[in-house]
Amino acid sequence: MATGTARHGLARVLSKRGVCSRSEAARWIAAGRVSVDGRVVRDPEFPIVVSGSARIAVDGRDIDDPARLYLMVNKPRGLVTTANDERGRDTVYRCLDGAQWKGAPLPWLAPVGRLDQASEGLLLFCNDPAWAARVTDPQTGPDKTYHVQVDTVPDDHLLAALMQGVSDEGVVLRAKSARLLRSGERNAWLEIVLDEGRNRQIRRLLGAFDIGVLRLVRVAIGDLVLGDLPKGQWRVLTDTEIATVGT
Repeated sequence: MATGTARHGLARVLSKRGVCSRSEAARWIAAGRVSVDGRVVRDPEFPIVVSGSARIAVDGRDIDDPARLYLMVNKPRGLVTTANDERGRDTVYRCLDGAQWKGAPLPWLAPVGRLDQASEGLLLFCNDPAWAARVTDPQTGPDKTYHVQVDTVPDDHLLAALMQGVSDEGVVLRAKSARLLRSGERNAWLEIVLDEGRNRQIRRLLGAFDIGVLRLVRVAIGDLVLGDLPKGQWRVLTDTEIATVGT
């Protein structure tokens, strides 16, 4: 199909424009809140020409491509990375409650990747799906750096084994780098860098060596560093940071 006539479903178009998530768009459409060229559409897969001039409105107001916004959040432990949790747990959106940007409530933002409930640290949000896809691409996305407190004091042999990797559930898990930051009598802090993203990768990797994780904090994504941002707080990324981490 020629680029000029490429079509996407209506829910996907709303998501791609950064108006809301695709699932939220589907709910709006089913509820009759979305119209195309003045006609209410209730089919989330209603085809829209990508480069066309269809006028899409939500609750009677035309949508425009919203201003792009990119945030970093220092995620506290105990929050789940989702918009709505079916089990009623607190989500990362608690960190954005009541937040404003340029004197108005924040636009809809989605987490870029995820941190599991027990993990902490640097989590990105944006309303730019293309940028988010580049950051999270498992092949070309930036490295992710973590500081991990473990329940043992690893030696050089164990650190090398973490980089060599292990097979777990049919996939090879490994660290790009692993080094000792500091240690006590019974536990230590490691810096682990990953160049790919797999579900609970660090916990699974360390678990394969019978190492328990006491704390796991993401401190950097590429050259973007969490720094001294307080727990549970957020800030807007600079233009330089946006360009650096998303390329």
